[in-house]
Amino acid sequence: MTDSKATLIAQDIAEKIRHKQFKVGSFLPSENQLTKLYGTSRETVRKALEQLNSLGMIQKIQGKGSMVLDLGRYSFPISGIESFAELNKSLGMNAETKVLNLTKTKMLPGLFAEKFPQEKQNEGIYLERLRLLANEPAVLDCDFLFTPPIAELPLSAAQNSIYQYLENDLGLEVSYATKTITVEKATENLRRKLALENDMVVLVASRSFLSDTTPFQLTLSFHNPAKFKFVDFARRQNIKPQ
Repeated sequence: MTDSKATLIAQDIAEKIRHKQFKVGSFLPSENQLTKLYGTSRETVRKALEQLNSLGMIQKIQGKGSMVLDLGRYSFPISGIESFAELNKSLGMNAETKVLNLTKTKMLPGLFAEKFPQEKQNEGIYLERLRLLANEPAVLDCDFLFTPPIAELPLSAAQNSIYQYLENDLGLEVSYATKTITVEKATENLRRKLALENDMVVLVASRSFLSDTTPFQLTLSFHNPAKFKFVDFARRQNIKPQ
């Protein structure tokens, strides 16, 4: 319950940052003030602030508090392992998802075979989803889910969060992914679906794994370069020698 409360608090603060109630360069209220404001424990407030810190929305400065950083509204962190639905919720994008295709297949789709030549998996579930922002197409996500470990994918999970379904319903533990980002010439099909004004598209190709290193998902995510900028927000991990 505490983690759920912390997430709700983080989302509320993020919303206030987006609407400039907490402006870039200013400091959030102190932990004591936030504890009183949200009627919760200091530990829960700290967990909420840590979520915002991880997203790059704030920077904790010792002795001063949490400063609001300038993270553009349509900037997508690409190094994390989050579903679009989770990003949509945490970043408050008010995006809409349309499922264009959800079918089982015994053959790895051609473009996947081209982008992942090392992949020998044949049987799986093909999923294609169009992401709309302000009713305009922005991202086309194409996923190939391996069977096994994923035998079925309900439409409700495809419309919302695949990862929540995998973790909460199937008990799988999503762990890490490798990603490659390129700018490529768009096909006529991509130009039509994304309403591209030119013939270039940004492609994020990723291969995702479970905690036991089992691969379970290939993703080709096509982005309209006119609508998004990509930000890889990283924090240095200071590993001290023994």
